[in-house]
Amino acid sequence: MNSGKYVWQQADWPHWHYDAERLVPLLAQAHHAQGHLLGRLQDIGMGLRDQATLQVLTEDVLKTSEIEGERLDPETVRSSVARRLGVDVGALAPADHHVDGVVDMVMDATSHFDRPLTEKRLFGWHAALFPTGYSGMNKINTGHWRDDASGPMQVVSGPIGREKVHYEAPPADQLTAQMSDFLHWFNTVEEPDALIKAGLAHLWFVTIHPFDDGNGRIARAVGDMALARADQSPQRFYSLSAQIQRERKDYYDRLEQTQKGSLDVTGWLEWFLGCLLRAMQGADVTLSAVLTKARFWQRWSDTPMNERQIKLLNRLLDGFEGKLTSGKWAKIAKCSPDTALRDITALLNVGVLLKSGAGGRSTSYELQPLD
Repeated sequence: MNSGKYVWQQADWPHWHYDAERLVPLLAQAHHAQGHLLGRLQDIGMGLRDQATLQVLTEDVLKTSEIEGERLDPETVRSSVARRLGVDVGALAPADHHVDGVVDMVMDATSHFDRPLTEKRLFGWHAALFPTGYSGMNKINTGHWRDDASGPMQVVSGPIGREKVHYEAPPADQLTAQMSDFLHWFNTVEEPDALIKAGLAHLWFVTIHPFDDGNGRIARAVGDMALARADQSPQRFYSLSAQIQRERKDYYDRLEQTQKGSLDVTGWLEWFLGCLLRAMQGADVTLSAVLTKARFWQRWSDTPMNERQIKLLNRLLDGFEGKLTSGKWAKIAKCSPDTALRDITALLNVGVLLKSGAGGRSTSYELQPLD
């Protein structure tokens, strides 16, 4: 047990405060990156924005689960997001109730950012995350605040008998009042900057830790909802969860330090805004890939292609690992070697593909660079 006080035990809880002047440079950079990203998006059509959103939301769902040590199947997630966006991605993977629940939560938070965040809505998100009522082998109280029947809610690590307690959340009998304060603030109180509000929302929710499980994922969804309000757009073009996953150790260290500190959260907000800035800068790469893909298909829109060719070309455009050979083509397209060679030869003849390799068995193929 921590010998000092947790932040919620401080006399001035939950009155967060911060040094606004220290945050000015980071806020300026984040807003500049935000404006640059939104400016680039003004130049592309709705179809391309949907493709960018599909890519970002897929990454967001994968990474918010990965932060908690859970790996979801990328194709299942992508198919689930595509169904909800109405984006055609060819053959869809079979539905998975658990994956659909995470996708539904993330998309409800961002698509309906302008609706109030309520107790009922949070309960719905929690139930969607745990459709069976279990977290692993443990039965949990889904769609309700935790009751602490098994003892205080603690964040621990280490082997049984030698656990390290990183944090202990407020007791269950305080949750109704604590969450009422949080939801009132989230829905009605304006902070000096919408990005600061997103950082505070994430921290405040995960500090209350109101559920038996899933608090981190829901905290990130709440933060994403605040960011969608900041952008005034339901479409997502950067993934904060993906950036947090890259900086996972620092994220947990910062959280622990803040939750054992005072109500001055300037340090947390500096880290949060820096992480957000890096997420926005990384989104430029995602957007470039989406635009390159669009230019490619515009360039070859009048060239007849079969489904196998379209599938393999999209694989190349999405970043194919290794070299594409006729053998790999046959395996991925589920066709005979002769059919694969005919598909490839047809694309070579019109200039979509070119050979890259020494010929013979080692011959591989790549996309013709765009002018």
